[in-house]
Amino acid sequence: MTPKEIARLTNYLRQTFSNNRITILPPSREGQPIEMRIGEEFIGVVHRDVDEGEVSYSIQIMVLEEDLPAEA
Repeated sequence: MTPKEIARLTNYLRQTFSNNRITILPPSREGQPIEMRIGEEFIGVVHRDVDEGEVSYSIQIMVLEEDLPAEA
């Protein structure tokens, strides 16, 4: 993803979810995933797809079992 795409997607997500703490971080090295964070918390990865000339973005959100509250 280009820096312009990252900025556009970040702005879209911030407006959609009313959360200015959302950030999309470019990979530190080529081939690594593009990270989505809310504040300092890693939320998931962003994938860019091109199909028949149409571009789309998907976000895979990860929740670790250890981060869930204890069972009641």
